[in-house]
Amino acid sequence: TAALPYANGPVHIGHLAGVYLPADIYMRFLRLKGEEAIYVCGSDEHGVPITIRAQKEGITPQQVVDKYDAIIKQSFADFGIEFTHYSRTSKPVHHSTSQEFFLHLHAKGLLEVQESEQYYDEAAQQFLADRYIVGTCPVCQNPDAYGDQCERCGSTLSPNELGNPRSALSGAAPIRKLTSHWYLPLDKYEGWLKEWILEGHKADWKASVYGQCKSWIDQGLQPRAVTRDLDWGVPVPLPEGKGKVLYVWFDAPIGYISATKDWAEATGQAPDAWEKWWKADDTRLLHFIGKDNIVFHCIIFPTMLHAHGGFIVPDNVPGNEFLNLEGQKISTSRNWAVWLHEYLIDFPCKQDVLRYALCSTMPEQKDNDFTWKDFQQRNNSELVGILGNFINRTLVLTQKYYNGALPAFEGKATEVDMALAKTLMAAPERIATKLDAFRFREALAEVMDLARAGNKYLADQEPWKLVKTDAARTAQVLHMALQLSAGLAVLMEPFLPFTSERLRQMLNLATGQTWWGGGAIDLLRPGHQIGDVGLLFDKIEDEAIEAQMAKLAANKVENAMVATAANPNPTELPKSTHTDAETPLTAMPLPHIGIEDFAKVELKVATIIAAIPVPKADKLLQLTLDTGEAQPRTVLSGIAQHYAPEAIIGQQVVLVANLAPRKMRGIESQGMILMAEDAEGKLVFVAPSMAVGAGAGVR
Repeated sequence: TAALPYANGPVHIGHLAGVYLPADIYMRFLRLKGEEAIYVCGSDEHGVPITIRAQKEGITPQQVVDKYDAIIKQSFADFGIEFTHYSRTSKPVHHSTSQEFFLHLHAKGLLEVQESEQYYDEAAQQFLADRYIVGTCPVCQNPDAYGDQCERCGSTLSPNELGNPRSALSGAAPIRKLTSHWYLPLDKYEGWLKEWILEGHKADWKASVYGQCKSWIDQGLQPRAVTRDLDWGVPVPLPEGKGKVLYVWFDAPIGYISATKDWAEATGQAPDAWEKWWKADDTRLLHFIGKDNIVFHCIIFPTMLHAHGGFIVPDNVPGNEFLNLEGQKISTSRNWAVWLHEYLIDFPCKQDVLRYALCSTMPEQKDNDFTWKDFQQRNNSELVGILGNFINRTLVLTQKYYNGALPAFEGKATEVDMALAKTLMAAPERIATKLDAFRFREALAEVMDLARAGNKYLADQEPWKLVKTDAARTAQVLHMALQLSAGLAVLMEPFLPFTSERLRQMLNLATGQTWWGGGAIDLLRPGHQIGDVGLLFDKIEDEAIEAQMAKLAANKVENAMVATAANPNPTELPKSTHTDAETPLTAMPLPHIGIEDFAKVELKVATIIAAIPVPKADKLLQLTLDTGEAQPRTVLSGIAQHYAPEAIIGQQVVLVANLAPRKMRGIESQGMILMAEDAEGKLVFVAPSMAVGAGAGVR
């Protein structure tokens, strides 16, 4: 299984590197070995973030999950993430499975009902989930911290810790109101968890995963609510549960089970076909997750399965750490991310380049950093210079000297030939050993070392010179090089599936032909005819990388301007307790500028005369502005999620008119418009009719 992605936004490179890429690599490896395995996942479509997104976009929660489920599934497909089945938690099969699970625990008397006071919005007549409560952070005094986390200093909070709490729905101060919920008594399962995790998995689980579990258990576990007072989610299937839903942390992992049921039904299997995957003792369950999901997959969900009875529990949970971007924590709210659906617009047909870069820097043991310069270097120096260079030289020389037919290896092999053959035969086992230990970076390095060995072999043997003096030896060299190329086509498949398929086509190697286990180097027979030859990779130029850095820089400036607008005296901010690599933008005051700097900026009042969405860009509108000049101006503005195009025709705006033109999505943007946040935090236009003193930010 791979962690269910929240269907309240697209997926980015952090998600891919942390969860879905390692799971996909491992699943492809199992298939190549001939294992019987399935890989299930699905969109997590319940929880407060969904309802908050719905409110922001002015649509229903169902419309939100429908929109982002489609985007997420397409992104996964584009990057070759091959699930056996991808489901959704809004499906009836999930609702019924979750409700049956809850009722089974309830019937066994394993759930406890507890009463507690929770925040309630009298105006909205609704209990408030953590994200619906806003107040002053006790750590950094941010007045707009959420009930579960402060996004300024990063502190994890509870609603009771906030000063001056207010409802995010009505803005009113909430009251305390008594409510009752069902709880899973985790404390009663401490003994079993200690035996199962602390004694049973100390040696084989990652140290970071084991350590986090041990910390939770050592601190003492507490009962955890499995229901909430919400109207979006899986309804509690009891009369006394009216108006309540299953807490998303409870129903989401059950989504793995319901996805397996959904798969069995979709493929026409028997109704109970799913059970062997969840109840048979010879089934091995693996959860691929990020470190923020360790507790749910190692303590809470296993406790649920154990308490229910009859289910297997995870054999391993290879959780990864976080991937940062250019030295800062990836942030969806600040648009500090590389979105998968946007990447392919800028780098079409380069899915494997990103897969390679992310696997090479996968945060397996600690947080790691993705940089665009490293991405470029790995493509140009490693994929182009090593792997692509070896394959291209081998195939081009074969076409040139043997009309594309594999020459027979006749005569005695040299020590160099024997060494290369030994390296090739041992490669599957070396790679398998790394993959079985979830060391994906090392496994990929083994593949690249094989390509390096091939490059060195060609460089040392120089068949382009040998062909003039020793035809027999030339045939031996290219025979070995082609066999190595075929081995690479198979061994790279878990990591670089698109490249593997392309190389198979060039080698005319059957897609179903596998080779995993060593002992043979004759995937191709003498006389085998290779196909058309082309480049596997091409160089990425500096301009493409500079464009990505400019995009991030623009996001940083925009966020800093918005933060400054919200805090006109940034130097008076309280000291932050933030200790990780990311410095919150709200704690980064902009430098003072002189009048000579401001004099360089040309501001013009303009009128929007046309507005259309930019294809494949959720946040951008293409605006046509009348500035009084001979020709209208085209400006791209990131306000599509705030304004409908037809609603802003005729709107006056303030334009930064002398900003250097910048091309985005193939359209040249000739300036920027100014936006501001009003008292309610809504994005509004800076126009002559605005009140004096409104804080402006470039949008």
